[in-house]
Amino acid sequence: MCTSLGTRQKQVADKESSVDKHDGGDTGDVRFDDPWYDALASGWGELDGTGALAPTVPAARSEHEGRSGGTAHVYLEVQRSAAFQEVRGRYRRFVIPAVAVFFPWYVGYVVTATTAPGFMARPVAGVVNVALLAGLGQFLTTFLLAWAYARHARLRRDRAALELRWDTQEMTRNAKGGER
Repeated sequence: MCTSLGTRQKQVADKESSVDKHDGGDTGDVRFDDPWYDALASGWGELDGTGALAPTVPAARSEHEGRSGGTAHVYLEVQRSAAFQEVRGRYRRFVIPAVAVFFPWYVGYVVTATTAPGFMARPVAGVVNVALLAGLGQFLTTFLLAWAYARHARLRRDRAALELRWDTQEMTRNAKGGER
């Protein structure tokens, strides 16, 4: 019984599986009749029927753009609109002062930590020194800035930006000639 089991295992091991038949026994050999060989690079180096290489980049214009100026015209129109300028202005009125305050604070911390290690090592209370307080202050101001930005966006920009997005999508749909 042991010999028949051993013989059976050898027969199974000697048989070529369907995977081995497809991929070839040698893993270093690449067979060109493999249906997946060109799957990852489809479109690269293929001929277009005239003998020239087919373009790999899609055309810059779609068939819809010739009708009414296309979607590029819509986005330029939206960018020039008063609603878009208002949203951008609200964004800038928050971001520019925030960067003007936070960036020097961050650079000041890094420069002070590298150029004045004696000052940063000065104890404040027990084992707490200036560097530890300044580092914790960096974390605190980062979270405070993220909270303030999210709050400002929610209260001052999100509704206007969403309305602008809906208007833009409607204008784009109309420019493509599709009514729903």
